[in-house]
Amino acid sequence: MSLTLSRKAQAVKPSSTLAITAKAKELRAQGLDVVGFGAGEPDFNTPENICEAAVKAIHEGHTKYTPASGTVSLKEAVCQKFKQFNGLEYDVNQIVISNGGKHSLTNVFMAILNPGDEVMIPAPYWLSYPEMVKLADGVPITVYTKKENGYKVTVEELHASFTDKTKAIVINTPCNPTGMLYTREELMAIADFVVEKDIYLIADEMYENLVYGGAQHVSIASLNEEIYKRTITVSGVAKSYSMTGWRIGYVGASVEIAKLMSSIQSHATSNPNSIAQKATEEALLGPQDTVEAMRQEFDSRRKYMYNRISNMPLLSCLEPKGAFYVFVDATEAVKKSYKGETVGTAAKLAQILINDYQTAVVPCEDFGAEGHFRLSYAISMEQIEKGLDRIEQCLNTLE
Repeated sequence: MSLTLSRKAQAVKPSSTLAITAKAKELRAQGLDVVGFGAGEPDFNTPENICEAAVKAIHEGHTKYTPASGTVSLKEAVCQKFKQFNGLEYDVNQIVISNGGKHSLTNVFMAILNPGDEVMIPAPYWLSYPEMVKLADGVPITVYTKKENGYKVTVEELHASFTDKTKAIVINTPCNPTGMLYTREELMAIADFVVEKDIYLIADEMYENLVYGGAQHVSIASLNEEIYKRTITVSGVAKSYSMTGWRIGYVGASVEIAKLMSSIQSHATSNPNSIAQKATEEALLGPQDTVEAMRQEFDSRRKYMYNRISNMPLLSCLEPKGAFYVFVDATEAVKKSYKGETVGTAAKLAQILINDYQTAVVPCEDFGAEGHFRLSYAISMEQIEKGLDRIEQCLNTLE
């Protein structure tokens, strides 16, 4: 047999967000003053009490293998967090600890999908969802939402995309890239649809602590027993606790699904980092004042960025209610010309901004949203102001 490569692997798209981040780093290395709106990563250090817990874990010898699906003590902490914060009752045998939220989601799709099973993914979506589904031999089905509905999927849109091959739907709230938050009423309607069709719901709640303006995060699995049985709840500590590099995600699911995920993980990676697991116990059970302090700072940046963009020519946006992103509608801007050539796409506009204005934004074609780009406000206010000034300068040159 010839030395061929995996067709499945070759079909996977590289992450455009990581590509933008890499380009920004490359230009900085050349000495350029680049503003990066790309990374979905808080600019704060991990809180000191969490770091101290990790150091203590090292000195106490928590440096060996743990059970593949995570330590019992961390699972107990996750159960306590689910109960107190999400209103969800899970036992330790329903919890799986993984190497970050991406790993958790990959395990979920591998545990529930058979070849040809369809997964409905409302757009705009986090760009990794479709690739994860395809790696698990599933078929991602894009369900396009409307700006007038806050980029949130409606039951009518779900009905229109449902087939006899539909296995699951992904709901991300607060949402990356839009920053939108589903209300209790909206989630109840989706829950009724899921129960009626008897499919799974994957609830990605990674940004659950980062909500603003008096809004409240609601876990869809908490609404009633029937949706609870069909929901797989995914979260982690990366965004809320500024622990992106620690790589801890977790899942609450049925005993059957948790067992399958544990088996998959035992062969793929074995256990998550033992020290990071001890640090996560402190994150979930320790003081939460640093989480609130970060949330308040994000809120200040959110308000500033939303107001600035709302007053810019050729751009528009909805006020984000969660996460740390502003989702920018640039459909009018891309119709314009730059240096005698039609801009055409958000990707081209992003290229102009990074090359000529040293400002990195994330074009959202790979997020299922042509003509839009995402700005992260997980950077300092000084950088936000500078970057928005540059974006406005660019817009003023368009003809």
